[in-house]
Amino acid sequence: MSMMYQAYQNHMDLTAPWRTGAGAALKYLNLVPQGMSDKVFGRLAAALELISRTSLTYARPAYGIDKVLVGNQELEVTEEVTFSTPFGSLLRFKKENSPEQPKLLLVAPMSGHFATLLRGTVKTLLQDHDVYITDWHNPRDIPLGAGRFGLEDYTDHLITFLEQMGPRSHMVAICQPSVSALAAAAVMSEDNHPARPATLTLMAGPIDTRIQPTKVNDFAKSKPIKWFEENLINYVPLQCKGAFRQVYPGFVQLTAFVSMNLERHIKQHIDLADHLAKGEKAKAELIKTFYDEYFAVMDLPAEFYIETVRDVFQEHLLPQGLLMHRGRPVNPASIKRMGLMTVEGEKDDICSIGQTLAAQDLCTGVRAYRRVHHMQAGVGHYGVFSGKRWNNEIYPLLRDFVHVNS
Repeated sequence: MSMMYQAYQNHMDLTAPWRTGAGAALKYLNLVPQGMSDKVFGRLAAALELISRTSLTYARPAYGIDKVLVGNQELEVTEEVTFSTPFGSLLRFKKENSPEQPKLLLVAPMSGHFATLLRGTVKTLLQDHDVYITDWHNPRDIPLGAGRFGLEDYTDHLITFLEQMGPRSHMVAICQPSVSALAAAAVMSEDNHPARPATLTLMAGPIDTRIQPTKVNDFAKSKPIKWFEENLINYVPLQCKGAFRQVYPGFVQLTAFVSMNLERHIKQHIDLADHLAKGEKAKAELIKTFYDEYFAVMDLPAEFYIETVRDVFQEHLLPQGLLMHRGRPVNPASIKRMGLMTVEGEKDDICSIGQTLAAQDLCTGVRAYRRVHHMQAGVGHYGVFSGKRWNNEIYPLLRDFVHVNS
C-alpha cells in the first residue's frame, strides 16, 4: 500500500498527453467560427472538456480577492507573506488605505484541500478585520530534510503566527484545527504570553467527538491506529520535491469525500457536459469553478494525520485533560481574560451538535460575559463558515463578538 501513491502518479504522468491534447484541441475549437452544426460543436467541446479535467491539481489555487468593500469604500487587496516556514505561511490580505481594524488569524484545516477553500470566509471577514490566514504548503513539495510535522508542530505554528501578528489579535479556527487552536490559547494563557489572542472562536470543531458521534467519528474508531498507518500512509512519489516523505495522500482523502456523495458528483459532471453541449456557458462555468477548487488537493503529513486520528478521534485526549504539548499538560481552564465563541450547525454531519460546545465546559476560567455560543439552524458543516447564512446570520455575531472584545 505504501507505493500506491507512486503507482497513481505514474498513471497520471502516462495519461497526461491525452489531457494536454484535449485541452489544446478545446482552445483551438473555441477559435473556430461557428460554421458547423452547433449541436456537433457543443458535443465535441463537452467531450474535450471532460477529458481535459480528468486530473487533480496539486498547486494552490489563487485566492482571487482583489478588492473588498469596507464601509462605503472599495479598497484594493494584496497578498503579503509576513512569515514563513517550510510547512506554512502567515499570509496577510493587506488593504490599501484601510482604517485600523482588529487583527484576525483565520486558522485553516489540513484536511486534503488548500486554505483557498476558505476564500469566501476571508472575503466576508475582510469587511471589518485585518485578516491573516494559515496558508499551509503541500507536503509533496516539501523536501524530506525539512523534518516532520505533527499535531504539536501545528500548535507551535499557531503560537508563532500569533507572535508575528502581535498583542490583541483574534483567532478563528475552522473545523479540524479547533483542537490545536484551543491548545495554543491554553499554553499561551498559562505562560501569560503577551501575544495570546484576545478572543478565540471555534467553528464546527471536534473538541469532544464522544458527543453524538457522526459517521466520520465512527470510522475513525472502527479500526486500530496501526490499520491507518499500514493502509492509508504512502510515500511521496519520486517525481516530487518531497520524494520519500510519508503522507496521507490528498487523492485518497478526495476519493473518500466523493464516495460519500458519488451520485451527486456524477450528476454534476453529466450536467456540465449538457450545459456545454447546449452552449450554456454561465451554468457550465459555475460547475467548473467549484470543481477547480474541489479537485485541487493537498497531502497531509503522515505524523499530523495519524496523531489527529489517534489523539482527537480515538483517545479524546483534550476533553479528558490528557492532551500534552511539548511535555506539559494542555489546561483549557488556564484561559482567562479572553473571549470564547463556539459555533455549530444544526445539520452538520461531520462535527455534530455538542462537539464544539464542549469547549465552553473545558474553559472554566473564561468569565460568563465573555462567552458566546451559537447554533445555526438549517446549515450543514460548510454552511457554518460559507454561504448566505454565514454572511447574514453567523458573521454579524462573530464581528460584534470580536469588536466588543477588542
